[in-house]
Amino acid sequence: MHDHAHHRAHHHGGGNHLKPLVWGLVITLAFAVVEAIGGWISGSLALLGDAGHMVTDSFSLALGAVAALLAQKPASREMSFGWGRAEVLAAIFNAVFMLLIVIGIAIAAFHRLRDPQPVQGGMVMLIASIGLLVNVAVAWVLHRGEQTLNIRGALLHVMGDLLGSVAALIAGAVIYFTGWTPIDPLLSVLICVLILFSSLRLLRDAVDVLMERVPRELSLPVVGEAMAAVDGVRSVHDLHIWRLDSSMISLSAHIVVDDLSAWPQVLERLRKTLIQRFDIDHITLQPEPIRLVSIREPL
Repeated sequence: MHDHAHHRAHHHGGGNHLKPLVWGLVITLAFAVVEAIGGWISGSLALLGDAGHMVTDSFSLALGAVAALLAQKPASREMSFGWGRAEVLAAIFNAVFMLLIVIGIAIAAFHRLRDPQPVQGGMVMLIASIGLLVNVAVAWVLHRGEQTLNIRGALLHVMGDLLGSVAALIAGAVIYFTGWTPIDPLLSVLICVLILFSSLRLLRDAVDVLMERVPRELSLPVVGEAMAAVDGVRSVHDLHIWRLDSSMISLSAHIVVDDLSAWPQVLERLRKTLIQRFDIDHITLQPEPIRLVSIREPL
């Protein structure tokens, strides 16, 4: 016999995820063209790199929007858990894509250091300043949305652009006032290093979901001990905790009890403990009488 307890207070529809992605896409794509043209005319690698980031941002935001739409689809006979993990797949793709961009910019920066090119510092400063404002606006829109892995993946790209705009602005100022052009590729490499760590962390979190790892903020032994301490519970075994998607944590376990007739009350106490202490949304518990467990034990 299985009993299910569902808590929906923390469940959010995909529509909440879609709106910030669409707004971010419109703003980012509009400015990407302007920045690319400015980078080409001025000869700034930092500005071209930032423009490249913004183009990939547009792609990642569009991918995120599609994933958010898929996440709204209801469960079906074939997809009994729904399409929530479409957002996780989008996050993985975005993280890997960003790693490839980082490698490409690092290679271009190396070549630029070996063969310096003239850069128009004044134009770089102007366009980078506008780009910084645009990236701040997009980051603000995304940050206000629910922080799913999908949103985090899109936000990672935008934060990379924001840092790229800062780097381009500093590079433009240094070149304008001192004429020292190596600052342009050097700052590009620095931004790549910062983005690298964020990309790897996002990739790790997304893989955790697909591998059904115990969420990093929870401890399996601690949860098990809390459940075993509930009045009416003798012991807990076959305990599993994992994420269904970015926002929903699931738990299943076998609960050994003294009296099956008291199970409804025990279930309610367990449900409250799991929701209030650990914020676990989806609970599946199977009660087992103590005498049945004793019979199974070897002599």
